Amino acid sequence: MKNTFSALIVGTVFCSVASPDSSRAAVDFVKQVKPILEMNCVSCHGPRNAHKNGEYDLSTKAEALKGGDHDTDIIPGDAERSLVYKYTVLPADHKKIMPPKDSGKPLLKEETEVLKTWINEGANWPDGVTLTNVLKVDFARDIKPILEKGAPLSERAVEMLKLWVDQGAIWPADVKLGGAGGVIQDPELIVVSEIHKKILAASKENSEAEMKKYTDTVSGTTTFEMIPIPGGEFVMGSPASEKGHKPDEAPPHKVKLDPFWIGKHEVTWDEYELFMYAEEKKKAEDGTYTSDSSDAVTRPTRPYVEMSFGMGKIGFPAISMTQHAANKYCQWLSAKTGHFYRLPTEAEWEYACRAGTTTAYSFGDDASQIGDYAWFVDNSDYKYQKVGQKKPNPWGLHDMHGNVTEWTLDQYDAGFYKQFENIIAQNPWNKATKPYPHSARGGSWDDDAIALRSAGRRGSNKDWKMQDPQLPKSIWFLTDAQFLGMRVVRPLKVPSAEEMKNYWNSGVENE
Repeated sequence: MKNTFSALIVGTVFCSVASPDSSRAAVDFVKQVKPILEMNCVSCHGPRNAHKNGEYDLSTKAEALKGGDHDTDIIPGDAERSLVYKYTVLPADHKKIMPPKDSGKPLLKEETEVLKTWINEGANWPDGVTLTNVLKVDFARDIKPILEKGAPLSERAVEMLKLWVDQGAIWPADVKLGGAGGVIQDPELIVVSEIHKKILAASKENSEAEMKKYTDTVSGTTTFEMIPIPGGEFVMGSPASEKGHKPDEAPPHKVKLDPFWIGKHEVTWDEYELFMYAEEKKKAEDGTYTSDSSDAVTRPTRPYVEMSFGMGKIGFPAISMTQHAANKYCQWLSAKTGHFYRLPTEAEWEYACRAGTTTAYSFGDDASQIGDYAWFVDNSDYKYQKVGQKKPNPWGLHDMHGNVTEWTLDQYDAGFYKQFENIIAQNPWNKATKPYPHSARGGSWDDDAIALRSAGRRGSNKDWKMQDPQLPKSIWFLTDAQFLGMRVVRPLKVPSAEEMKNYWNSGVENE
């Protein structure tokens, strides 16, 4: 249960100190070594203490490799003789162990192995990278009181939770939560509750009649458009007579949906990269840092490869995110804007794609017209294209067919429709219970026209990250799914905080 809680705080975090082995790339100083030294060493071996007390200065490449009183602090290629490593693996009661017993806990074996491998690989330290003192979060001291107290959270508490997550969300097995009356607080729900309050305060529309097209803004400059979709009934799936029909599209069945907004376009890199790369915190005049509830949402680790794969960024659809990453983007976007955003269910996606039509495509059954409405294998030049260049469907939505396949909330189940054969399904959602497969819709730039039909379905699989060089493989990126993107929806009815948490944590953590 503790491991589940620590992962749920705002999504599982890829551990930056995973032990290297012979099958992976060299140790990355910035991602793996720098956090260890900053959290455990620089408070004593930084410029202030070093210059004052004659201690070893570990804050810059030049000082660290020059050494302090010894010339053996770091010996590139020889970790066993390098004190920076050697002192971290001394017995716990040794007077020279680092970090000292009175100022920190011994390093984990995974951390000492990272240091050892880094030094043995030549102690590569990129020019210009300096170390600063970073508070090492102690769960019992810093996090336990926050979780036991619960919401509302102070800015300081939000910052501390974010720092805890960034450092791996470690929850010691021997630390129990009590809280008022012995009730354990769910840390993820604490964060979501803060976002929920912000959304309730900002929500203005109370009825379908009040729903209008609108433009939302992220970080003051980046905008995206949302189109209102009326509630109603439609027939989901396809008949056996439809060209390209597959068994997982049967039986056709009636679905009734509540009203919602949906993105006019697929989410672009302009929007998604604001989530991927943490914005610089703005420093107030008194030296404190400003933050908001979005700061407590975990963001992706930096990818090992350039994720557009040279196909373009500005105005182009974001791609290759896992469903977990797509859900966390929605949570972050909600915290930033004050509107509740999530992925569409399969039913919502198909309803919006059809836009009142019953044909194979939203423009009819004639596949020869597909080039006017979609980017697909015959006209895409073997890459995705800027959003919004093709004709929209009858409800004004672009690229529902083609360009990039789009994530939905649902677990993919080839037989899911069978249960609705003789009833009207009300807002159906097949909530995920396992990592694979999740449902994706719409076809892509790399597909034949037949795969772009309104009823077409596709299930994800682990091969979509087959070439990911990380071990373990990233929970954020699908290196082999360059055809896959996302689109957001916003339901008229604001769900409870508990429901929001379920939407943003659909699936399981180790995707």
